[in-house]
Amino acid sequence: MLSLDERLRTALAEDIGRGDATTLATIAPEQTARAEFLLKEPGVLSGLEVAVRVFALLDPAVRVEWAAQDGEPRERGVIGTVAGPARSLLTGERVALNLLQRLSGVATFTRRHVEAVAGSKARVLDTRKTTPLWRDLEKSAVAHGGGINHRFGLDDGILIKDNHIAAAGGITAALKRARNHSYLLKVLCEVEDLAGLEEALRAGADRILLDNMTDDLLAEAVRVRDRLAPQVTLEASGNMTLSRLPRVAATGVDFVSVGALTHSAPALDISLNLTLENEA
Repeated sequence: MLSLDERLRTALAEDIGRGDATTLATIAPEQTARAEFLLKEPGVLSGLEVAVRVFALLDPAVRVEWAAQDGEPRERGVIGTVAGPARSLLTGERVALNLLQRLSGVATFTRRHVEAVAGSKARVLDTRKTTPLWRDLEKSAVAHGGGINHRFGLDDGILIKDNHIAAAGGITAALKRARNHSYLLKVLCEVEDLAGLEEALRAGADRILLDNMTDDLLAEAVRVRDRLAPQVTLEASGNMTLSRLPRVAATGVDFVSVGALTHSAPALDISLNLTLENEA
């Protein structure tokens, strides 16, 4: 996997190309500046240190100071400052802001989902529906928003889905093969109805994903689990919206996975307002 610095260097190279033509044409090399990161709407912050790293890779002379920290909910206002050569501030601005806005948006959107299940035992999970190469940052943003990370990749958990079940010849056969393959990894199995749930419970799944079930069916699934295998956890998945989450949580499921946390979170509105410190 590429390191964070390698990915950030690539992001900067994508944006800068052969050089920041506008900044090089209008800003003298010796000019310095100071800029404020302005949060323009309430939200939960994430990606602060990533933004610091963007500027550090571009120019070690740039200094960033935050008046906040990742995971902190903030109202509108100044959340930090950056100072240094004006050219570097202007050239690094877009990459730093893009990441900061994106990650803070994920954290903020996650917090709204977490608040929607408050008072229940249900925990909000993310999924693998993330931006390729930026999964670690987006999953960190979910955690900053109070959510729980599902498996990071295909290698850190066994999740048997409908296509695996079809290829293996059924739920029981798929679970048996999974257990024989690895006794160290948790085995999760997706089911679509109560018959599949009962089969997965009897076959020894550690957690069962209840896929695209109605609220009433989820509640019945919890009763079946409590009767047959109360130690197994249940995860509701599919068609999860903010308005529906309180009803899903009330069914008694242990987890609710929400792909929208990372694939549909709106960016948080943050700008960078620059002031020259000297005139070249």
